[in-house]
Amino acid sequence: MPSTGPGNAAFRAVVIGQVQGVGFRFSAVRQARDLGLSGTVSNRSDGSVQVEAEGTLTDLERLLSWLRRGPPGAHVREVQVDWLPWSGRFRNFEVEF
Repeated sequence: MPSTGPGNAAFRAVVIGQVQGVGFRFSAVRQARDLGLSGTVSNRSDGSVQVEAEGTLTDLERLLSWLRRGPPGAHVREVQVDWLPWSGRFRNFEVEF
């Protein structure tokens, strides 16, 4: 369960490139859970992947670093990030269909 204390933050990121059909979402779930983050990852109709994540700033930055590379087979061209205040609305990290 993610911490709820000071220093928590959130972001919404859109990952652009060859990121669908390469296991990106499930790899992102594994990465986020390993970091203790909560949130969702989903495919978008334009071929990108959207990630909403909450947790400590340090762990969010680690996830962002991974999102810029992705899993083997992915070719990330760009990651657009909007930083948000932590809301506590997520219980864990899941694929959203």
